[in-house]
Amino acid sequence: MSPPPALVARAEALKAWLFDLALPIWWSPGADRNAGGFHDRLSADGEPLAGPKRARVTARQVFAFQTAAAMGWRGAADAAIDHGLDFLLAAHRRPDGLYRAVALAADDRVDLYDQAFVLLAFASAAAAGRPGMSEKAESLLGLLSPEPGGGFPSLSGAPLDANPNMHLLEAFMAWMALDAAGPWRRLAAGQVRLAVDRLIDPATGAQSEGFGPGWSAPATSRRAVWPGHQFEWAFLLLHWAQRAGDAAAIAPALRLIAVGERAGVDTARHVAINALDGNLQVTDSGTRLWPQTERLRAVLRAAQVTGDPQFWALAEDAVLGLGAFLDVRTPGLWRDSLESDDLSAPASSLYHLVGAIRELDAAALRTSRGP
Repeated sequence: MSPPPALVARAEALKAWLFDLALPIWWSPGADRNAGGFHDRLSADGEPLAGPKRARVTARQVFAFQTAAAMGWRGAADAAIDHGLDFLLAAHRRPDGLYRAVALAADDRVDLYDQAFVLLAFASAAAAGRPGMSEKAESLLGLLSPEPGGGFPSLSGAPLDANPNMHLLEAFMAWMALDAAGPWRRLAAGQVRLAVDRLIDPATGAQSEGFGPGWSAPATSRRAVWPGHQFEWAFLLLHWAQRAGDAAAIAPALRLIAVGERAGVDTARHVAINALDGNLQVTDSGTRLWPQTERLRAVLRAAQVTGDPQFWALAEDAVLGLGAFLDVRTPGLWRDSLESDDLSAPASSLYHLVGAIRELDAAALRTSRGP
């Protein structure tokens, strides 16, 4: 089934918004031309705000600009990629080869989440033709030690966390597309099995956030379920199913979407909410931008995988909800929350927006135009 005309029109508008408004702002003034790297946040008027520079933001911007270039953006993607990559290597890389969370920070701490995004940035730079990225990625990978039962532990001794493992799956699949002879397909398959066998509750179909030793699930009363991550895991599992020919990943992915839609969407406002408990009851009805983009990616990919028209309808609803976050006074910016009085735009959201608009481009625009 072809996408609805209204969704195609919205896809065209969002792609134009990204190319003509958002990307130019996040390259200038979003890039710090004096000290390097990217500003973590811009004011509602598009002015840089003071604050630390996080590794995840710089790495995500490398991904965002490379992805936009692959979609056809004719802006300064090459300069932006080099700008971010240079800063990652100069300001975030520690002598031991891990990447510190905050540029040149005194505490020098590291986080598994950040390493996942550095791996993704290296894959993006490799896709853009930068040499030596495979060696850098494998060097960093060698510093990460998987758990005996699968998955990767925190680098800080914190409890096992599903979120950075989700982004490692994303990075491994990005590398899998570039380096068929490397370890990446095997690593991605391990992350998929972790999700399907350990992270997703077979009783509810939901995926929790924190786990005990050996990926043991906490008591139901202590579980946190984020609707945005139901959708994000679902998209990645569907992407894996298509990329690897692993049909077994489809059913749990679709169940994750069903959980997110049934329990985690405010239907009156067309938005995914922040959090549920282990019984899938709402614990935080607030909203942030990123779950809207992950909802959109997931249902768009489900529409392509299943051919079920319900997913096109859900995509239209998700686009409607996303639009509320882009309705700001400076076109090309966004607000992070509909409830907060803070109208500044976090740079980290560009990664989510580019990913969702790329999926719209592939699912709605290219499908509607045919081969």
